[in-house]
Amino acid sequence: MNKELLIGRLTRDPEVRYSGENNDKVVAKYTLAVERRFKKDGDDTADFIGVTTFGKGAEFSGKYLHKGMKIAVIGRIQTGTYTNKDGQKVYTTDVIADEQEFVESKGAAGGDKPEGTPDGFEPVAEIPEDLPFN
Repeated sequence: MNKELLIGRLTRDPEVRYSGENNDKVVAKYTLAVERRFKKDGDDTADFIGVTTFGKGAEFSGKYLHKGMKIAVIGRIQTGTYTNKDGQKVYTTDVIADEQEFVESKGAAGGDKPEGTPDGFEPVAEIPEDLPFN
């Protein structure tokens, strides 16, 4: 089974291209920075993974995804090769995205949150003291 789940931040805005007779075929490409669980010399480490999506997923990427956003991607790994202009064989590995979802709210991504609120969480109203399960 070839199924990948990635959560990371876009390193740049997606690059969207249209092709076909009536520009009816669309593909979007972007790079996702996915943090590793360990640190190297006390610094965070990340893998930079190329993501490609087609059709409605590509249109969604171009319209709603932007540099710095934290998203989840579900898809599959695809490998390939090509010969570059210098005649060298280049090997590629990309994730072909079937699903893309937002992982954090706009406020968390943009920094508009009250002081002391952890990343990815929205503040909630105070819980009333008279609730029966308190």
